[in-house]
Amino acid sequence: MSYLTVGGYLASRLEQIGVTHYFTVPGDYNLVLLDELLTNERLQLISCCNELNAGYAADGYARATQTPGVIIVTYSVGGLSSLNAVAGAFAEDLPLIVVSGAPNTNSLAEAEVLHHTLGTIDYGYQRRIYNNVTAAYAVIIDPREAPRQIDEAIQVALTKRKPVYIEIACNISSAITSAAMPRQFDRICQNDEAACIAAVSHAARLLNDATKPVLLGGARLRAFNAIDAFHKLSSVSGYATAVMADAKSFYRESDNNFIGIYWGPVSSRGCAEIIEASDMILAAGGRFNDYSTVGHAALLDRSKMILVDAGRIVVEGQTYGPVSMESFLDQLSEKLVHNEMALQAFRRNFQPTQIQVAADPEGQVTTRALFSRIQNMLQPNFALIAETGDTWFNATALKLPDSTCFEIQMQYGSIGWSVGAALGYAVGSNAKRRVVAIVGDGSFQVTGQELSTMIRYELNPIIFLVNNGGYTIEVEIHDGSYNVIKNWNYAKLVDVFSAEDGQGLGMTVTSLGELDTAIQTALNNCGVSLIEVVVDRHDCSEKLSQWGAYVAKNNGRPPKMI
Repeated sequence: MSYLTVGGYLASRLEQIGVTHYFTVPGDYNLVLLDELLTNERLQLISCCNELNAGYAADGYARATQTPGVIIVTYSVGGLSSLNAVAGAFAEDLPLIVVSGAPNTNSLAEAEVLHHTLGTIDYGYQRRIYNNVTAAYAVIIDPREAPRQIDEAIQVALTKRKPVYIEIACNISSAITSAAMPRQFDRICQNDEAACIAAVSHAARLLNDATKPVLLGGARLRAFNAIDAFHKLSSVSGYATAVMADAKSFYRESDNNFIGIYWGPVSSRGCAEIIEASDMILAAGGRFNDYSTVGHAALLDRSKMILVDAGRIVVEGQTYGPVSMESFLDQLSEKLVHNEMALQAFRRNFQPTQIQVAADPEGQVTTRALFSRIQNMLQPNFALIAETGDTWFNATALKLPDSTCFEIQMQYGSIGWSVGAALGYAVGSNAKRRVVAIVGDGSFQVTGQELSTMIRYELNPIIFLVNNGGYTIEVEIHDGSYNVIKNWNYAKLVDVFSAEDGQGLGMTVTSLGELDTAIQTALNNCGVSLIEVVVDRHDCSEKLSQWGAYVAKNNGRPPKMI
């Protein structure tokens, strides 16, 4: 019988679940682990500039592949650096596997004060911190227990669609353990059939009795493998169907039932009126927070909503579970009476507006003109990644071709996410999709060095960097001098990162003619293309201004004194 090292066992299991790449920054506590992972030639190491960016890349990889994103970090200085990205993945229901090296197992017994630590004899603090942003953890100090611990952590990541944490002591990575014997990992949530049948019956009665029922889809449709079931339900029922902003591209915008993006007061034209006037809303996989409800200004009556969430269905205050979202939607499709009342109302009263393309090549670039160009360049094999900020509102207004993917980080909203995510998404797409990322200058300054990693691994995303001199989204919530940033020569950074061996291309545009030329050049470029688009500081979408006012009002509520 063949045996593996602990690191080799981890590599074999990652390969088995479909992982092909992992993201890392080396450090002395993980170096032997990296040696062991490198022995598996079917896994490719992607070396990032820092651990935060590696975490964002793993996030983008998980989005692109629907398999866990993997980061390998060193203890404490590496693990705590990646923490913010892992927290974002937890909030966004993305499976990440965080593997951290750790001190030698003898160090605790010998009461050693070690480098990279807090200077105490407590080595468990990183695990305790990660316990807040992961769904399971394994601290591996015994190679005999490693297979069970690794398998259990992977199983949780796959079923709960959340990050997990695996800590491997530096003298255990190369220790001998069992071979990775064949096994099947579950990838679906538990489903109690009796609870599912009861929930379907209850929901079907309410929906069939309603006059203008509608469907509202959210981001968790993907996390729990229910996108196809949601499409089927929409098609069978005939209901007017909208999606929340972070679920854009989860429903075909060319579908006859599609009425737009529901986002409370800043919804696409006509969508809020139909959703909020409905007498029964089936909301599947939605996240209802202060951002998605615009400071809780969305006029959603919870008494007229059927909530389909992760593992549970709520109908008229009754909770059914554990119920698989996919199974519930599939079975509900068989029980509904076709009803197009809400859809007909939308068609009578609202027509979609098209983004017009400004024609004057000497004209100044505006965000509206920029996004009109992006609209025209989108193709079915593209993936559009929108950074937190004004990009949210401009990008969600685009009409996506079928099969175009769209990603934002709306629940967590960490600026700088998009650069690392674009790296991971491009790696995970394996050249099957062209990644287009749109990022503000303030966000880019947080994580922009990962352009060098894209150049290093010969990836070809197109990055539009909107240079307006500050944090526009913060300006619209609450302005101050702190929202102004130091300008950089962004396009020239590509030359710095390319050095003598890269094929990156950086361009700065201030006119519409320059923008058109730059886009065509980028489309033909085989490497990374960064297009710096210079716009006025106060040039933002009207919806951002509206949204910012609502969020500011919600943030600014005075304390209630008892």
